[in-house]
Amino acid sequence: MVKVEFLGPINKESMNLDISNLSQLSEILKKDDEVSLWLENCAVAINDTLVSRKDIELFSGDKISLLPPVCGG
Repeated sequence: MVKVEFLGPINKESMNLDISNLSQLSEILKKDDEVSLWLENCAVAINDTLVSRKDIELFSGDKISLLPPVCGG
């Protein structure tokens, strides 16, 4: 079971999922209207380390964070 957290303006509670890679997460989140609009622009971190591939193996207890782009000054 991995924990998925949505940061910044993504209006979604954290969720726990039984998945083994980010491709599976992507398929689940594409079906969620609240999140699907953010997927193209979000950075993804596993256990606080940014990743760019979807085939990274996930393990029970991992934390996945979706990080939307932000503006700052």
